Amino acid sequence: MFENQVILITGGTGSFGNRILKRLAPLNPKEIRIYSRDEKKQYDMKIAYKDMNNLSFFIGNVRDKKRLKEVMTGVDIVYHAAALKHVPNSENCPGEAIKTNILGAMNIAECAIDAGVKKVITVSTDKAVKPVNVMGMTKALQEKVIINANYSPFNKGTIFSCVRYGNVMCSRGSAIPFFRGLIKSNKKITITDAEMTRFMLTLDDAIDLVFFATEYMEGGDIFVKKAPSIKIIDLARILYKQHHNSDENFEHTLIGTFPGEKIHEILISEEEKTRSEDKGDFFIIRDFNKRNLVSGINEEYCSKDVITEEEEIIQLLNKADESARKEYYNQSGL
Repeated sequence: MFENQVILITGGTGSFGNRILKRLAPLNPKEIRIYSRDEKKQYDMKIAYKDMNNLSFFIGNVRDKKRLKEVMTGVDIVYHAAALKHVPNSENCPGEAIKTNILGAMNIAECAIDAGVKKVITVSTDKAVKPVNVMGMTKALQEKVIINANYSPFNKGTIFSCVRYGNVMCSRGSAIPFFRGLIKSNKKITITDAEMTRFMLTLDDAIDLVFFATEYMEGGDIFVKKAPSIKIIDLARILYKQHHNSDENFEHTLIGTFPGEKIHEILISEEEKTRSEDKGDFFIIRDFNKRNLVSGINEEYCSKDVITEEEEIIQLLNKADESARKEYYNQSGL
């Protein structure tokens, strides 16, 4: 899939970009282009990956269509991960989320079609399903923009698809390093709601999903990886127990949900289940125009319905920690 291909990663200096770069490196792509706004992170990556002769860096923003068009020239595969992804920030600055998550995706689609890119895979989120916050709403519209690009009258063969996943364990901004920071400082853990659940996966799980999508995408598909789920309060208890070797003195404070925060997340909605295929470790939500070609699944895929045993979560945490320690960027709280 990747040999002799030119690959562009938007938002390439983030956790996702760093991990997919490591996974792509031994697969002999012709060139990997990192596109992002942060010159300091690009500088650090250049040092960390100085032995990679096929790695190129481009400063730019997905809001800048002219710059994006330059960088897209000659590209075969685009992984679009650039986004405003934090719920509180998007709630406070909805216009900025619109500019990056929606208008940025429109720029990606138009430039990819103009450049004759073969495949475009956009990274989406469970918050895009039945969205109640600005981030989820903008990502839901981002999905629509990307899927609709398959039917542009200007499209001469570029295939567009999306991947959806939940919380990436130990990534920057996730709950795990936040909780660990509180635990190490001997501060009481704050929980928004005792019943809140979230899907959990490692960075490598996310990359597995993206690679699966790259191989099997037909255009208009949304790919979902089956993932364990846990109550957030139980996750905090596990982290406390790991640090203190006991959860006997575990204490927490309930502070109430933040604006736009759901109690449970959904990866496949009730409306999408009739056009969703079970592919073992993955689901494929087929384009609405192809809904009659699949048998569908019985239930929507919601985090409250797939609560996982503590031992499996601990195993995932160990994998996530090991992966994070290997990364050049030292994640906060690890």
